[in-house]
Amino acid sequence: MDIGSIGQMVRRVRKRAGLRQDELAGAAGVGIRFIVDLEAGKPTLQVGKVLHVLDALGIVVALTTRSEGLTG
Repeated sequence: MDIGSIGQMVRRVRKRAGLRQDELAGAAGVGIRFIVDLEAGKPTLQVGKVLHVLDALGIVVALTTRSEGLTG
């Protein structure tokens, strides 16, 4: 997973929810520019803000190590 694929997922889920970028920004407590940059896959975004956006959309983040992902 990379920031580009996260951005694509955010856009897909946002559109499916019928939200405009400004509506998502308000719900997540970030600026519209942040949403635009996230959906474009900008690599220097603040992780905390990305997590706020994901939470606002109901996207669950699960972390695992590579070894756990390959064997588990």
